[in-house]
Amino acid sequence: MPVTSDITATYRGPGRVMRRLLDMGQREDRALAFLMVFCVIVFFAQMPRLAREAHLSGQELNVMLGGSLLAWVFIAPLLLYAIAALTHLVALVFGGKGNWFGARLALFWSLLASTPILLLHGLVAGFIGPGPGLQAIGLIWLVVFGWFWLSSLRQAERPVQ
Repeated sequence: MPVTSDITATYRGPGRVMRRLLDMGQREDRALAFLMVFCVIVFFAQMPRLAREAHLSGQELNVMLGGSLLAWVFIAPLLLYAIAALTHLVALVFGGKGNWFGARLALFWSLLASTPILLLHGLVAGFIGPGPGLQAIGLIWLVVFGWFWLSSLRQAERPVQ
């Protein structure tokens, strides 16, 4: 199934999509691709906000974009791998029976599936700016991402049948 179809299906049932992804086999290249596409999309989602900040403050936009690129494409993936490992350890303490790959896939897929809301967040941050609308969209993203991640992690930490 195409990734875009899986993303829309995740909004209807994140556990089912995660089960299908896990049943496709352990492919680290797929998990890494999900993570890198998420990081690049977040970088692009930040562009309107950064352009607004550069215009209002007189800062150099290219420097701000370079910092965002470094943060999202080079540093964030390393931190997200560490977060996925930590969640697997926590799941093991609570009786999880999954593996490291499942925990990584659950986090990376949940992040990627929530990017449409992050893109909207970036547009609101760039065109409207700070305010209750931006905070509401941020809260919506947090709730949706949490729902995706917990549902996916629950599937990933189930015993293999």
